[in-house]
Amino acid sequence: MFKRLMESFDRMVGRGVIDDDFYEELEEALLQADIHIQTVQDILEELRKTVRDEKITEPSAMKDRLKKSIAERFRQEKPAGLEVNDVAPTLFLFVGVNGVGKTTTIAKVAHLLTKRGFKVVLAAGDTFRAAAIEQLEVWADRVGCQIVKSQPGSDASSVVFDAITAAKARGADFVLADTAGRQHSKENLMAELQKVVKVAEKALGRKPDEILLVLDANTGQNAIRQGEEFQKAADVTGIVLTKLDGSARGGALIGLYDRLKIPIKLIGTGEKVEDLMDFKPDRFAAALFE
Repeated sequence: MFKRLMESFDRMVGRGVIDDDFYEELEEALLQADIHIQTVQDILEELRKTVRDEKITEPSAMKDRLKKSIAERFRQEKPAGLEVNDVAPTLFLFVGVNGVGKTTTIAKVAHLLTKRGFKVVLAAGDTFRAAAIEQLEVWADRVGCQIVKSQPGSDASSVVFDAITAAKARGADFVLADTAGRQHSKENLMAELQKVVKVAEKALGRKPDEILLVLDANTGQNAIRQGEEFQKAADVTGIVLTKLDGSARGGALIGLYDRLKIPIKLIGTGEKVEDLMDFKPDRFAAALFE
């Protein structure tokens, strides 16, 4: 998704001169890739220091240093993947604004778990949209897992509560709970989300094992704003990045973890139910340059 950035970089280093003009052009290219300005400045400062200290002149070495700098910004303390609790059911609560691919992501995770032999219950907590309930029901049938739902407009937190209760009674291993897509700037909607989290905690007897913020890779700098607001409202434990297959300006992702330090857990790379994988910083950074 950084193809244009790399084309610009190759053109710049092809001149064979690493000067102020080079760094200015590189700064412009990084900003055009939608990387946050503070992150761009940090990357350039590191690159300048490395080039000076190591007396780098080869384009390939420059690219390696840039790749390393980007990879370091995704370095996470914990291993990739989702937290699974020893006491069933494990609860994954999915949050995010409308249109980011939340329901499809739930289906992908459900598919992965059922394929491995786990018993999964879906909670149709997006009661705001009738279509969301229907969509999740179709996915439940397709993937082969159970679903707990209610009427459109009903209390979302009660649906999540019922799903957790049902999962305990049925001996299910996982509950994957959908929530209504809500604008992060709407305080009343974010307050509703806080209620869902509290009710889920009461039903489960502990905090949700993962509260996953689903973000569209095409969102740009607004992804950071969304991350900040959802983190305040719901104590987000991880991020799932969707639609990485179509993003030409995914640079905001670099600044996302750099700024918020919310672990990036999973990435969605397509529309198929199999198009989901653990996020691995080194592999991701290398792919930006391919």
